Amino acid sequence: MVRIVRIGRKYAIYLPRPVVKSLDLKEGDRLILEIRGDEIVFKKIPKLLKKRNYWSDTTVEDFETESEELIDLAEGEQH
Repeated sequence: MVRIVRIGRKYAIYLPRPVVKSLDLKEGDRLILEIRGDEIVFKKIPKLLKKRNYWSDTTVEDFETESEELIDLAEGEQH
């Protein structure tokens, strides 16, 4: 899919609705921005954690392990 977009105020780029729908993007989602020569490439960051409406028993060790895994994944996506 190829679309032409315009740069708005404060250099904002608004994504066309078909792009947003095809990638299932929501307000607040994060994207990786990569510069390749004179091209700008956006990559969707996969949602690994799902929002839950309940609490769970999580230890600090569990949290640290998952955080390290997410950091490794994010760093791998950038290279």
